[in-house]
Amino acid sequence: MARIVLNETSYHGAGSVCELAGEIQRRGFQKVLVCSDPDLIKFGVTKKVLDVLDGAGIAYAVYSDIKPNPTIENAQSGVAAFKAAGADCLVAVGGGSSMDTCKAIGIIIANPEFSDVRSLEGVAPTKNPSVPIIAIPTTVGTAAEVTINYVITDVEKKRKFVCVDVHDIPVVAIIDSELMSTMPKGLTAATGMDALTHAIEGYITKGAWEMTDMFHLKAIELIAKSLRGAVNNTPEGREGMALGQYIAGMGFSNVGLGIVHSMAHSLGALYDTPHGVANAILLPTVMEYNADATGEKYRDIAKAMGVEGTETMSQAEYRKAAVDAVKKMSADVGIPADLKAIAKDEDVDFLSESAFADACRPGNPKDTCVEDIKALYRSLM
Repeated sequence: MARIVLNETSYHGAGSVCELAGEIQRRGFQKVLVCSDPDLIKFGVTKKVLDVLDGAGIAYAVYSDIKPNPTIENAQSGVAAFKAAGADCLVAVGGGSSMDTCKAIGIIIANPEFSDVRSLEGVAPTKNPSVPIIAIPTTVGTAAEVTINYVITDVEKKRKFVCVDVHDIPVVAIIDSELMSTMPKGLTAATGMDALTHAIEGYITKGAWEMTDMFHLKAIELIAKSLRGAVNNTPEGREGMALGQYIAGMGFSNVGLGIVHSMAHSLGALYDTPHGVANAILLPTVMEYNADATGEKYRDIAKAMGVEGTETMSQAEYRKAAVDAVKKMSADVGIPADLKAIAKDEDVDFLSESAFADACRPGNPKDTCVEDIKALYRSLM
């Protein structure tokens, strides 16, 4: 048996943010809590969404105490803000951080017995769907608007924990590439490589099947064609990435990921490394490690990445071609090639144990162990 969970409704294309007011009114919501991060407010991106609400006379409050790797405290203060506002729906504006915080708020409000945020780790047995969330991504990568996952940082224990819950999926997603046009190049590159990691890990994960394979291959193809353009802020590049990252989310949310994500979560929790940067650095090395557990799938990945002549390649050739295409993409968009400036040798044991305990690890195509993960970190240092 396999299961697919997707948004009730999604809007795609430049200018689609104008659909927000109609969705709120049709659903009868009276007061919105808008969750966004301080940078998006500062640079006027959030204002484009608030203008739509103002234009329709919809009441709202704004909550913006959200860090790039959102914390337990961000979620708790968001719950308090929701109650104080007397809100009945949530609008998330931003990248994974805003959307993940929103999911935690919505789940806790609807399931108060889970008010200890740590109790949501893994597959928590929540009974009620989240407070309705309308998610409006402003980055080209996390796909949190269409996934059943969210990630929270436990600052005290220096670890990130993944929550997987069908009750947290936003009811509406609005993917408007115009809201992504103010993203700095570095953030576009990092979130875009996060999307590519979702698509590749989702394609080779243990739970992969025909329907998710269809999403992931199309996502790899779109991202390979569009990411360089998006980094240079071309409208076509932005539009292609907006769609590619969403399609990747439709897939991996339903089948899981692998140890690239587990290892990236550890780096993010300990060093605050941007999630997409960590994924991009790790992806080619982990692909090499996983290759012998992936059958012919790297031939498809290489082809989707734009490599020509894959039909006549030997297994060793197409596996190398897939890894090389990912390395080239990463280099072209300015991602560092290794962890030398990020990870410290004395932390490798802690990083590896955290990664092994991470919820994404069991989906890895190859069964792994703490020692293997240590060797992978060290090979990049």
